[in-house]
Amino acid sequence: MINFVLQFFVIADDWPQWRGINRDGNWFETGIIEEFDEFQPEIQWRASVGSGYSGPTVAGGYVYLSDRVSSPVQVERVHCFDSKTGDLVWSFKYKCIYRNVDYVAGPRASVIVNDGLAYALGTMGHLHCFNASTGEVLWKKNLGNEFNIRMPIWGISSSPIIEDDLLIVQIGGTPEACIVGLNRKTGEVCWTALADRTSYSSPIVIDQADKRVLVCWTGDNIVGLDPLDGQQYWKYPFPPSQMVIGIATPVFYKNQLLISDFFEGTLLLSVDPDRLAVRKIWHRRGESEVNTDCLHSIISTPIYVGDYIYGADSYGEIRCIDAGSGDRIWEDLTIVPKARWSTVHFVQNRDKVWIFNERGELLLCKLSPRGAEVIDRMQLIQPTKDQLNRRDGVCWAHPAFAYKCVFVRNDQELLCASLEK
Repeated sequence: MINFVLQFFVIADDWPQWRGINRDGNWFETGIIEEFDEFQPEIQWRASVGSGYSGPTVAGGYVYLSDRVSSPVQVERVHCFDSKTGDLVWSFKYKCIYRNVDYVAGPRASVIVNDGLAYALGTMGHLHCFNASTGEVLWKKNLGNEFNIRMPIWGISSSPIIEDDLLIVQIGGTPEACIVGLNRKTGEVCWTALADRTSYSSPIVIDQADKRVLVCWTGDNIVGLDPLDGQQYWKYPFPPSQMVIGIATPVFYKNQLLISDFFEGTLLLSVDPDRLAVRKIWHRRGESEVNTDCLHSIISTPIYVGDYIYGADSYGEIRCIDAGSGDRIWEDLTIVPKARWSTVHFVQNRDKVWIFNERGELLLCKLSPRGAEVIDRMQLIQPTKDQLNRRDGVCWAHPAFAYKCVFVRNDQELLCASLEK
């Protein structure tokens, strides 16, 4: 392990976990570029990294990222960089042989940072807790062995979440250990829940009926659990007709819960504010994943803007959906080239939406029922082929937005670009 001493401070503008501080793809920064004519995003630094699908996270003035190197031996690595300079602060590696896993570029789950601790979950179920400042390993688990994980075809992908003193992971363990809650300080297993298969979707925690509810989209159901003990509050069956392929994160907005799947289309649930229950509002599914009328998301997590849903369909068609009915309002084919699993990531910043597409472009947009207004776009980073050895490569990792900057990665480098006016 490479290690330099640093002090760890929590900063309000951190992006400390998957999809941001509230896990919802919202960025609240002010003083940000409103068009590129006057202020062009400027690259601040580049750092060499290996391949991987995991997006960067930013906390305490540092950037965390996982990757994989396959030669001379197969290892997964966790890195910490200085957010201002890109200098490597510490790095840790461990042997990790990928078995029965497709798409072998590297780790999927984002590092999560909380209260001076950083947690990294690898593709085969290796879980490490680090001192976020020094990289010292405080505890570690091989969840694949401990829970006899039924390894999904694309490996463990769900990013961990923290609630109080618990670190919660979706891994598909047996028996009845699809979801596992661990003491985040010691790694002790506190509870296990569900006999479901795992999906690739990351859980969220919502407020419902005066309770905190852990919402997990597994390979079989959408489930609400007590995050402190794993007790089941409610369950809505959502079985796959073909294969488990749920990747997008559930979206909670105004007592609605949105789930979108490549084959099964989009399901909208009503979350009862007064009791621990949900019910279906609508479910829209096309004739197939090719012939769709609503939204069949794959890697991209949709967003709400007002009473409308915006997302990327199965072949990258950017669509506006009426949240009340599920009807499609419009479709845009200019934001990302059309291709199977074509991907964008949406991040909202006040009245605008930043879009990072799989071609490595950064777009500044306004989305409304009238259409997608692309204010500006630029090539930020080059797509690479480790993640997908087709269509000249892709950039599938989710970006991080913090400190008036955007942080993006491909299979060769991590870079920081300033978005400050």
